Amino acid sequence: MLTYALRRLAGAVPLLLLISVLVFALAKQMPGDGLGGGLNPGNKDPRYISDMREKLGYGDSLAVQYIRWLKQAVSGNFGQSFLYKMPAGELIGQRLPATLLLAGLSLFITYGVSLTLGMIAGRNPGSRLDRLILTAVYVAYAIPTSIAAILAIYIFAVVLHWVPLGGTVSVVTSRGLSALGDRVIHALLPAAVLGLFNTAAYTQFLRNEIVENSGKNYVRTAVSKGISRSSVYNRHILRNSLLPLVTFLGMDIGGLLGGSVVIENLFAYPGIGTLFVAAVSGRDYAVMMAVTLMTGFMIVAGNAVADILYGWLDPRIRAGYNGGRS
Repeated sequence: MLTYALRRLAGAVPLLLLISVLVFALAKQMPGDGLGGGLNPGNKDPRYISDMREKLGYGDSLAVQYIRWLKQAVSGNFGQSFLYKMPAGELIGQRLPATLLLAGLSLFITYGVSLTLGMIAGRNPGSRLDRLILTAVYVAYAIPTSIAAILAIYIFAVVLHWVPLGGTVSVVTSRGLSALGDRVIHALLPAAVLGLFNTAAYTQFLRNEIVENSGKNYVRTAVSKGISRSSVYNRHILRNSLLPLVTFLGMDIGGLLGGSVVIENLFAYPGIGTLFVAAVSGRDYAVMMAVTLMTGFMIVAGNAVADILYGWLDPRIRAGYNGGRS
């Protein structure tokens, strides 16, 4: 299993290198840059801007600029932010915990709710409870994210005052567990809205997989041999039904940063998503490329995690990858 995991992780290195090339090339294709008064708003002298472009190496070829940027990025130096007047890596480090908390809560809600509802509906197909779950799933699936966000803000923040309107922390700061609880409360509503669409889709998908696997020949054979229905369900039906969800988990891990852009801006939640929008608007190349590269890394890492989980859930996949050796 360890050999399989290391091979999958090693295979991700060339893909990360390709992503870095694409990120750099796309960023450089954008019109304008942050030097048009962004580095020093009080000085718009064309000569000054030209000197700064030369000093920063913008006159070099794209290949030279890419190699220089890649060397710095590997060492953790992503350059200086024009908009925020601080290192891009330090700026991202300040915003990243808030986005990771939001994404982590979203994943917890998505898979916790979808696994629970999907297993209940899958074990009781055609029942009143199954129909109720499917109805709720269809309604949640049909609501656009922006509409769900506005409704959630109005009901839970404006009317009921259960959660704050925006931000990541309260005005009155706290420490320890109280501080963590405060951050969780601020992230709870946007995380729930972020996970709403996937929760609906995964619940229905898992329910259908359980119903389909329950009618297969190997299940009937196991039951006819005297194995209890619960044992067959836990060891065979559920395990095989979870395999397709592993693919979704890998995609969700990869989309942790990118999927929060809309939600963070709707909820005024200062994380990586709002930072990325500001960087694109201000042509802040250093921040923009760092966030995009980080997103690409998360996508590759998510796919690697999915492959490893596949091998753990189904030894046949691991054996096939190792040439028949488990």
